[in-house]
Amino acid sequence: MVAASAHPFAQLDPARVVAAVESLGFWVADEPFALNSYENRVFSLRDESGRRWVVKCYRPGRWSDEQIQEEHAFLWELDQADVPACAPWRNEQGRSLHHYEGYRVALFPHVAGQAPELENPAHLFALGELIGRLHSVSEQGRFVSRRMLDLDAMVAESRERVLHCPWLTQRQRRVYERLTESLCQALTPYTWSPAASIRVHGDCHLGNMLGRDETFTLVDFDDAVMAPAVQDLWMLLTAQHEDDLRMQLSEILEGYEQWREFDRSELELIEPLRTLRLLRHSAWLVARWEDPAFPRAFPWVIEESFWDQQLRNLEQQRLALQSPPRWLA
Repeated sequence: MVAASAHPFAQLDPARVVAAVESLGFWVADEPFALNSYENRVFSLRDESGRRWVVKCYRPGRWSDEQIQEEHAFLWELDQADVPACAPWRNEQGRSLHHYEGYRVALFPHVAGQAPELENPAHLFALGELIGRLHSVSEQGRFVSRRMLDLDAMVAESRERVLHCPWLTQRQRRVYERLTESLCQALTPYTWSPAASIRVHGDCHLGNMLGRDETFTLVDFDDAVMAPAVQDLWMLLTAQHEDDLRMQLSEILEGYEQWREFDRSELELIEPLRTLRLLRHSAWLVARWEDPAFPRAFPWVIEESFWDQQLRNLEQQRLALQSPPRWLA
């Protein structure tokens, strides 16, 4: 068992990962390879048949068993509808969430491929189709245990966490407090009812979409929530020039609407959702700092220059929220 005083992942070494997988009836053919993941711990390995698997060890205290199982049930629902979304392995009893020496473990088939190219119209259309297929299934049910994306509550939570961290100078703290108060006011008009939310992937960035030849699979539904559909689309809109931006949006929505109609009024939520992600990311780094992996991976977080850049980014977001929505042009 993991010592109570140790970090939750302190004793999660390769031998324990292998033992956890072999407790499920597999024989592991090689040493687990740690993948680039910080919130949870994720490893790649092969079994005795040469099949490649991804082992996810969930961060203790983040999600309840019920919330993880609800995510897994959603993935199997998508699998039954032939939506490429990488459902977890289940044992003969139908269980996909397993416990081993204090860790919660799930096993996923390895997905090969590369991230899509967001300047490629064919890739954008294919991604729109994929997310449209996802949402055509997800709108048929609702999460009960997993959280609702609540703009006001999440912004306030992130703001308080950063304001109480030790790394901002007095000047930076004053500016951050002023800027985030202004952002909170600017975000007030952007609300939606629970009825306008559907089950979404929640973190549709390039690292969570893998494939080849315009065929992609969504992976890592760890951030699945109830939210407006646009939450799964806006991170694909990366172009800096207006013509390129319109091309991206047009291709994505054309693909999406092969499967489900998209409410264009949700486009006005893009900058608010971008603001939320920016605030939550810095708050996440602060919240996870006691995890030894974070100081190693993000050593610049304690530097004054990092927080100066965060303040500049927030000021840009404040201006973006005050400008007419370019997405509706």
